[in-house]
Amino acid sequence: MTSRRQLLLATRNAALGLTALPWTAWSQDNKPLEWVVGYAPGGGSDVVARVVGEQIAKTLGRPVVINNKPGAATNIAADYVAKSKDLGNVALTADFAMLAANPSLFAKLPYDSEKDFAPVGLIARFPLLLVAAPNVPAKTYQEFVAWAKARPDGVSYASAGAGSPHHLSAELLRERSGLKLVHVPYRGAAPAVNDLLGGQISIGMMDTAIAQQYVSAGKLKAFAVASAARLKTLPDVPTLDELGLKGFEASAWQGLVVPAATPPAFVAQLNQALVAALTSIPVKARFQTLGLDALPGTPEEMTRYARRERERWGQLIRSNGIHLD
Repeated sequence: MTSRRQLLLATRNAALGLTALPWTAWSQDNKPLEWVVGYAPGGGSDVVARVVGEQIAKTLGRPVVINNKPGAATNIAADYVAKSKDLGNVALTADFAMLAANPSLFAKLPYDSEKDFAPVGLIARFPLLLVAAPNVPAKTYQEFVAWAKARPDGVSYASAGAGSPHHLSAELLRERSGLKLVHVPYRGAAPAVNDLLGGQISIGMMDTAIAQQYVSAGKLKAFAVASAARLKTLPDVPTLDELGLKGFEASAWQGLVVPAATPPAFVAQLNQALVAALTSIPVKARFQTLGLDALPGTPEEMTRYARRERERWGQLIRSNGIHLD
């Protein structure tokens, strides 16, 4: 007999335009959905997973629990999920690093980014800001360039981790600007920003989800944005293209994946729940405050997007001889 819980879930799914599937279709033991994030708590990826996960939980009628597994350029988290047998109960934030950069950065990975995961859908695009610590004397990009060129040892920059979009966009900036920039990787954007705020490190390419609040509060300086156009939330910050680096465009992005052997019925249901979350009023409002672009779509669209990014950034990695093993 159908339980009252299942009837309520079916009614809600119908109202959202979702195809109702029995609870037992993917979880035989009523377990929470474990959402693995390859970065430390407090960073942009963690914040987004918690915001979106809350809405997904309401749609699916089951808890969503965030499990942070930072380190090794997201490879620890990716390997954990790729090898998971808990099908229908585990998902992973798969981002720029895991899907676009790592296949070229590492000669050997413990997982195959194309074969070991089934895409669920893209989540968001994170604009990247070139930000500086409050003790950096420059006030504009031009002043920053002059200051950096006057430092014989160059300028150290923070990233959210080796192979992250924060790292590779700064390497693209180094290549295009001719500045001497020295990479200092962190275990996530949150600890990197903490050291920027404290002046322990000078600059970083940081995503708006973690840095925008500090720029708006005057605690970090924003010299430029790596997007094609200025941000509505920070209209006074010029693009790198405007500042002379023509065609410069880079962003962080992420999607949701599950182990490749996950039943297709669950993948389809999770995609529907993800799209519903990304188009919900609470998520749209939160994304606006973080300066993020929601990317609701199909698994197939995610596959095509990741493939294009892998080709683009793989070329940069190989041409600059960047290796992480």
